[in-house]
Amino acid sequence: MRSKVLATLSETFWVLVLGVVALFAFFAALGAFSLGEALVATVAVVALAALWLAHAIWVHRHHHERDPAAIRARERRGF
Repeated sequence: MRSKVLATLSETFWVLVLGVVALFAFFAALGAFSLGEALVATVAVVALAALWLAHAIWVHRHHHERDPAAIRARERRGF
């Protein structure tokens, strides 16, 4: 039970990090602020993006479980 809660919290954290990065990129693209004017925020968001990318690569390399529902669906369709 505890591991499911921690896994959910971890995934929620990484989704929120991705949301912050996306919002920053959106507002920067709109021209709401200059990246030079918001240098501290820019550095912080770039660091968050790098952390998210490292996390995504780590999960991709270490996640070997396959979804049983997807396996059943493939077997049912004959793949």
